[in-house]
Amino acid sequence: MDLSKIFIIFSLMVSFTSATSVIDFCVADFNFPVTPAGYPCRNPANLTVDDFVFSGLSVAGNTSNIFNVGVTAAFDLTFPALNGLGISLARLDIGVGGVVPIHSHRVSEVILMIEGTIIAGFIGSDNTAYYKTLNKGDIMIFPHTLLHFQVNVGDAPALAFVSLNSANPGFQFITTSIGANDLPTEIVQRITLFDAAQVRRVKRLFGGTN
Repeated sequence: MDLSKIFIIFSLMVSFTSATSVIDFCVADFNFPVTPAGYPCRNPANLTVDDFVFSGLSVAGNTSNIFNVGVTAAFDLTFPALNGLGISLARLDIGVGGVVPIHSHRVSEVILMIEGTIIAGFIGSDNTAYYKTLNKGDIMIFPHTLLHFQVNVGDAPALAFVSLNSANPGFQFITTSIGANDLPTEIVQRITLFDAAQVRRVKRLFGGTN
């Protein structure tokens, strides 16, 4: 292929990729399935300013669960205006003694402490643990894909807000993933070193079978 043809193909590729960047926004249309690039866009002619406002983070989350934590998410599914913008937020209400259990997601996260005292940390791919006590006004970064957690170590409920660089971060909680599946108990024992009673307890808690 001669250079002129290569230049034409390259120019077309640039024009196509540039065309997607001139869109101001793409409020998600849930009438169509999600794609790797996000949801299709609603017709801008049918949008109002209310489509770009989300008030859910003003309300405390429900901490009546085994982890004593409430997570209120402003992701694309709850705030469709975030679709395609590469950002999302969540509110963390962590009761006394509560935890955000160890988990991961495919994007990086910043946590901002509003009230209370927590220990937050992550584990590097070399198994080094990075953790610290955070108080009001502190922020901490959790690099993408790495396992991380938060634990309320204070004598009062804790409140924090997190921001992630994706409208759909893709959370995976280790304990829930182990307990909510249909892997046979003996297989889970071998891959976790839990004993059978521990595996069955976690499966009962999270609806797993076998």
